[in-house]
Amino acid sequence: MSSQIEKKSESDLMHAVTATAGGFLVLCLLLARPCQADELAEKGKAIFKKNQHAVVTVELVLKNKFSMSGMGGQSNESRQDATGTVVDASGLTVMSLSATDPAQLLQNMMAGGSDEESRFKMETELSDVKILLEDGSEIPAEVILRDRDLDLAFIRPKTKISLPMTALDLANSGKAEILDQVVTLNRLGNAAGRAYSASIDRISAIVRRPRLFYVPDAGPNTAALGAPAFTLEGKVLGIFVMRSMKSKSGGGMGMFNFQADNMTSVIVPAEDILKGVKQVPAVGEKEKK
Repeated sequence: MSSQIEKKSESDLMHAVTATAGGFLVLCLLLARPCQADELAEKGKAIFKKNQHAVVTVELVLKNKFSMSGMGGQSNESRQDATGTVVDASGLTVMSLSATDPAQLLQNMMAGGSDEESRFKMETELSDVKILLEDGSEIPAEVILRDRDLDLAFIRPKTKISLPMTALDLANSGKAEILDQVVTLNRLGNAAGRAYSASIDRISAIVRRPRLFYVPDAGPNTAALGAPAFTLEGKVLGIFVMRSMKSKSGGGMGMFNFQADNMTSVIVPAEDILKGVKQVPAVGEKEKK
């Protein structure tokens, strides 16, 4: 009898130990999640603190002209804010070309097929560019290089600035893999006081041909065009731009038969942007297109 009691006691003890160990393991797993989240937040905060001032608001004044066969032409002028990323202390800034030339994006997205649609024309003239700084000052700027393949526009102050600007080191670049998390920085709109912001995105796809670019997860946190993206190690991954293709669909839905799958936000690698920086004309030279 005493032997059975001893065995039962040992069995109960083993069950208790196992239950305790299992509960401890569950507790550790539950505690690990906020720890991982805190670690991600700390890395993001460090990247934000170091690079936020390299992200600027670019104010654009656009003159748009529309014309279509049989309906004459119209024109208007609009003022809009875009995001730019400073890539040189002289104030050289890179942004999405689509922000400076929405006409080209619209032409690409219009469905082809009918003669009337093909006769629709839209032209955009960029009449004024200013870089807006955190202290409220404005720096008159101009476009000095356009890269339509990469959807990049490089702008530069018209006159030499008195103090150097915070700029990203594109040479300190990194790479990302599928489902990697990246930190993106941005400047919010006027309604939000043009405050600096940061968010976490994931890489949902990597396209390698005809050239390398990263496709971010199309979620609500996807950064604005012209915003920079960083790896969690703080290396520059690239800049958000718009990739679009000409629509091949025929008319059925009228002139503005936009195709959502013909355009997407992508991240152009820092290495490609650095190549563009090296092509920027010297001060006094004409703009390159």
